[in-house]
Amino acid sequence: MNQPLAPKPVRSALELIGSTPMLELTALETGPCRLFIKLENQNPGGSIKDRIALSMIDAAERDGRLKPGGTIIEATAGNTGLGLAEVAVPKGYRLILVVPDKMAREKILHLRALGVEVRLTRSDVHKGHPDYYQDIAEALARTTPNSVFINQFENPANPAAHQQHTGPEIWSQMDQDVDAVVVGVGSGGTLTGLGRFFREVSPKTKMILADPEGSVLAPLVETGHAPEHVGSWAIEGIGGDVVPKNCDLSLVSKAYAIPDEESIEAARELLRMEGVLAGSSTGTLLAAALRWCRAQTTPMRVVTLACDRGDKYLTKVYNDLWVAAQGYTDRAPQGDVSDLIGKRYGEGGVETVRPEDTLLTAYNRMRSSDISQLPVVEGAKLVGIVDESDILSAVEGHAAGRAGGFACEVRTAMTTQLHTLDSHAPLKDLKPIFDRNEVAVVMDGEEFLGVITRVDLINHLRLAGG
Repeated sequence: MNQPLAPKPVRSALELIGSTPMLELTALETGPCRLFIKLENQNPGGSIKDRIALSMIDAAERDGRLKPGGTIIEATAGNTGLGLAEVAVPKGYRLILVVPDKMAREKILHLRALGVEVRLTRSDVHKGHPDYYQDIAEALARTTPNSVFINQFENPANPAAHQQHTGPEIWSQMDQDVDAVVVGVGSGGTLTGLGRFFREVSPKTKMILADPEGSVLAPLVETGHAPEHVGSWAIEGIGGDVVPKNCDLSLVSKAYAIPDEESIEAARELLRMEGVLAGSSTGTLLAAALRWCRAQTTPMRVVTLACDRGDKYLTKVYNDLWVAAQGYTDRAPQGDVSDLIGKRYGEGGVETVRPEDTLLTAYNRMRSSDISQLPVVEGAKLVGIVDESDILSAVEGHAAGRAGGFACEVRTAMTTQLHTLDSHAPLKDLKPIFDRNEVAVVMDGEEFLGVITRVDLINHLRLAGG
């Protein structure tokens, strides 16, 4: 059997940008349509933004704005920063990125590992506020010598990358037959570039907008008017409170406002059903694509995008505890403390240790799960709690030294005098527990359900107030 030849070696990761695969989704219910997804998460930087990063930096070099040894400055709420780093770092440029604080931790760690200067700012403010990330980046560029504000939101090289490269790739891979393309809007480049390309080569091809609920873009398309109040959304990299200059909404035939919960479930379903690990914005695009496909009465060939890799969202979209903490759960509210338990012990959602485990094991589990205490369980019975202060006291005070202290069993340091709380207790019963600097151990009769911390209560109040 003759195997197709693999691509030949290249001398730079920049040569790997583009020419991404196309996958037909066959396990999802798509109505009468065939739905294809272009795997932009296969770019070397892990997202579609590699394309525009290369295009914008090349353009800045050609027109003389970006000189050797210069500094690139950008505001990014998503993957553009990573794309810029993939291009700027090997070219020898300094890169400063201003990012809102809702960006996934994995992305920030990735950027800093590349040597990028990351400056966090607020994600709860809009254009005109002194802490708005785009305004900060623009001001920084004015005061930084030999720098260029790359400005993906207005840079014409952004949509050009998709008009000249992404669009022709889709057209070729789909055998010149595409009925609809479903995209989101971050900077507007993907929508505008693909829309312009398909307007020229295939007037029948409709551009469908997938937008997070709370953004102004979908309402503008559907009603012609922006809502009076901008909402908030958890999905990274798409949606907006204003229409970016690079965004041509006149190209859009239909727009869908997708709630965060639907986006996240679509991303998780894409992984479960099709084996594609993609990010939260891909979930928004997929949810809109499925809505559009299922609404059709005749067969259509539809394309959407896997905008980036899902490994950047393992602590969020693919973390059951984070999903539950956002209120994305089917559990009916009870009006008592049980509402604050995101994942229950019986469902495997609580990290625990056994009495015979070492303190080093307990410490490692706390650190890997980013928590400060662990229930101690023997069989199915809760027998204690061990927290950071318990471990510190045991290690610092151990006669054989700190290594010997870490080798001690959890039972030697854990607290066994547990103040438990019935699952039907009102929220006000949490305050005395927190005043004693304890966590609330919640029981349903003899059954251990889980623990509640101050952070759980704060998050519950935040969601209830939203």
